[in-house]
Amino acid sequence: MADIGEAAVVRRALTKDATQAPAPTVNAGEALRPLTDISALGWRALAERAVEPNGFFLPDWELAVNASARGRTGVSALSTGSDTSRLVGLVPVISMWRAYKIPLPALVSADPYGTLCTPLLHRDTPEEAVTGILQQARRAGAHALLFRATSLDGAAIKAFTDVLRRDGMAPLVLQSHVRACLDASGDADDVLREALGARKLKELRRQRNRLAEHGPVHFDVARTPAEIAAAVETFLMLEASGWKGKRGTALSQDDGDAAFVRRATSALAETGQCEIVSLRAGETAVAAAIVLRHQDRAFYVKLGVDERFAKFSPGVQLTLELTRHLCADPAIAMVDSTANADHPMINPIWRGRLAIGDVLIPLRKGDPVVPLIRAALALRGAARSASRLVHLQRKSQEKSS
Repeated sequence: MADIGEAAVVRRALTKDATQAPAPTVNAGEALRPLTDISALGWRALAERAVEPNGFFLPDWELAVNASARGRTGVSALSTGSDTSRLVGLVPVISMWRAYKIPLPALVSADPYGTLCTPLLHRDTPEEAVTGILQQARRAGAHALLFRATSLDGAAIKAFTDVLRRDGMAPLVLQSHVRACLDASGDADDVLREALGARKLKELRRQRNRLAEHGPVHFDVARTPAEIAAAVETFLMLEASGWKGKRGTALSQDDGDAAFVRRATSALAETGQCEIVSLRAGETAVAAAIVLRHQDRAFYVKLGVDERFAKFSPGVQLTLELTRHLCADPAIAMVDSTANADHPMINPIWRGRLAIGDVLIPLRKGDPVVPLIRAALALRGAARSASRLVHLQRKSQEKSS
């Protein structure tokens, strides 16, 4: 049974979202503060020397998300350093109530409109950064941290594991999967030949030749702010023309989402951390994608295609060109597809794999609240799985009737 102090924290979680409480005055004892209070200069310096890259937690991306993206604004931060301008650790967070409507005292990594929430830790002092983040989470009244969609084999989780081990604790991996990545250190033609085989590559060349009947096929890379500003409009148009537009989830269909992606790509172009790649047949754009760059890693973030050209596999054709582009770049060692597990387009092309998972970080040894948090998350997951199964059964019945 939880002690009186723990029970009080649980009762507060039932009635109030901790991350929505008025922000405390900035001082040495504060725990949570608005993400917008973090020094952008200090954040950029931390990102440059982070022990593990995460393009979605670059300040220009995450601050743009926090400013206007649908359902993702008003985020708080766990950060640590000697002062507000020298950060050694940072992770944007929201309460468990806001993330899952679960009224228990945990903080959850904020959704950065992407699929990676690995915390930023300074490479020179990763364990100091972890210790500071854990201390701040405790002062905020949390009993656990949940890092969603986090790299499981990287240096950041290793640092958390090492610090927790000293106190007789360990991270708990709640769910995990692997997704495609590209080892960009090899020769692109060798990589593609090994992945796809001569027969499949011949078929893709045939499709590209047929696409060329609509105009010369060329691959473009937008890098400068002016180029990015034009290319992002092309991307938004293509994304909305496809299945996301039909489902109502295309970025351009929400003013806040559209404002976020325009702001983020423009700001990151200023620092050379964003490209928008596109494939054209004559003057017609048939595919476009946003690519983020952080340290020696690239992130294949968003893809839009013109489905009128679906029989020519425009998304695959763009990905082949992107593979050649990034393998030829000595600054890039690896490319994260950011895709779902078993993605039917990217998995056959990029044969490397990244382990990604949701990781629960306990904050006190033997804390009886942590099993409650874990059980609540498991129950929610089971309920969602059951709901999806019912939905699929209904769709199957509708098709057969």
